[in-house]
Amino acid sequence: MNAPDRYERFVVPEGTKKVSYERDTKIINAASFTIEREDHTIGNILRMWGGVVFGDCRQLHRDDNVLFAGYKLPHPLQYKIIVRIHTTSQSSPTQAYNQAINDLDKELDILKSAFETELARVS
Repeated sequence: MNAPDRYERFVVPEGTKKVSYERDTKIINAASFTIEREDHTIGNILRMWGGVVFGDCRQLHRDDNVLFAGYKLPHPLQYKIIVRIHTTSQSSPTQAYNQAINDLDKELDILKSAFETELARVS
């Protein structure tokens, strides 16, 4: 079979960074982040989701300093996503990316706690 091994979808090869950063040379305050071994799940959560259930956590589209945020999968057999961020002069793409990751981490901790509390209640 020509299909790659399943573990190649998840395991970052030795010597490869999980996240790499490339500044846009044509647009001020724009950059691309390549995230290895991720897919639509992380791309869409990072781009859009957040703050809906648990407060004011801001992912990229909820950040007032972000002018554009999007992601793409270059090819179905390349296990990476490219997140593109363009910000105002009050922020940088790196700050917006880090804030979105930190907010998402907090929000997922709250979700996990709520799930564990409810699970303990019904068990």
